[in-house]
Amino acid sequence: MPRTALLTNFVPPYRLRLLQEVAGKVGELKIFISTKMEDDRPWSPDSGTLDILCQRTFTFRSERSHPSGFKQKLNIHFPYDTLLLLRRYDPEVLITSEFGLRSLQAAIYRLFTPRTRLIVWATLSEQTELGWGLGRRLLRRAILKCADAVLCNGSSGSKYIAGLGFPVEKIVIVKQPIDVDLFTPLPITRDAAIARRLVFSGRLIPLKAVIEMQAAVAEWARTNPEKEVDLLWVGDGELRERLEKAELPRNFTQSFCGNQPYQALPGIYANCGALILPSLIDEWGLVVNEAMVSGLVVLGSIYSQAAVEMVEDGRTGWLIDPLRPASIVRALNELFRAPLDILDDMRSAARKRAMAITPESAANHVQSAIRLVTGLGAHPASERTGAVQDASRPSRRLRRSGAEPR
Repeated sequence: MPRTALLTNFVPPYRLRLLQEVAGKVGELKIFISTKMEDDRPWSPDSGTLDILCQRTFTFRSERSHPSGFKQKLNIHFPYDTLLLLRRYDPEVLITSEFGLRSLQAAIYRLFTPRTRLIVWATLSEQTELGWGLGRRLLRRAILKCADAVLCNGSSGSKYIAGLGFPVEKIVIVKQPIDVDLFTPLPITRDAAIARRLVFSGRLIPLKAVIEMQAAVAEWARTNPEKEVDLLWVGDGELRERLEKAELPRNFTQSFCGNQPYQALPGIYANCGALILPSLIDEWGLVVNEAMVSGLVVLGSIYSQAAVEMVEDGRTGWLIDPLRPASIVRALNELFRAPLDILDDMRSAARKRAMAITPESAANHVQSAIRLVTGLGAHPASERTGAVQDASRPSRRLRRSGAEPR
């Protein structure tokens, strides 16, 4: 496999195993990161066995108003030594994440180094991209004109990229995995005391719609006084104090455990029965993977690609629309109405569904994209809409020692 470079913001703990699998399949992978860890993330940097170089970077703070009605805080990284480092490393395949200044430099490098193949790893969905202006769309179209393939998390991301004019046959879907081995030792069944205990895992910020979700659950509890509702909040953020001070009915109890080490999550999920994810935007939503592999049913937002791809009403959980409280009420009705044996069947189905998305399978799809753009042939596990063909760009494996294809 060719020498490969990956440009990305940072390496979160939930992505470490995937990148290690990718490194094992491509043979030589160097990862260029913009920062060791963003300051609003609760994790400590961990590179594992990966070859990682932290770039010289300017970081800007920004905020945008999303059409769904919340303000999204953004960290914008400009790793200004990208072109110099790529020239030194001389990759045959260049994978760049997102569509910002980093990827613009990658596209420029592709233009001036035509034997290098460019893959854009587009971690987005149609919902995450709502509201961006013409300038952002023009920049993305310019970057895509230089790309040989695009990796997307799911069908929504694929539709968005195709809508920018990129050929669908050059899009490879890489559903985001977790380290399933960390969560599979948990039992599938749950005792009656915790079978319907809700857990939210994530940042307590507006885009997660946690205030709206808490209000909907509280209203359901008021209209069902004979039921006991228990909600565990895992994570922290600017809305925690407001959530803690909310007036709740007596049959609705909640507790907060703050940010937790990633390794602690299996123990937390083992004491819960259902994940509730009301996010207004999620390009994927790995908590859905974690919960389902752990044996939880999921009340998942229609704005989370993971929920849309994996949650099936009445089989692995229920889809909810956080902008429509009635949908949360419906899902809670179904959760509390379902007998324990039916919930156990749903837990088994949820684990089976999520277990199909592993770091190894995701790495196979990345490897497939590399094979496609270098002419080595598609991997049989590839998830694509068609075969990659581009007569204007020779898709044969290239020698690093010269500009002529072998």
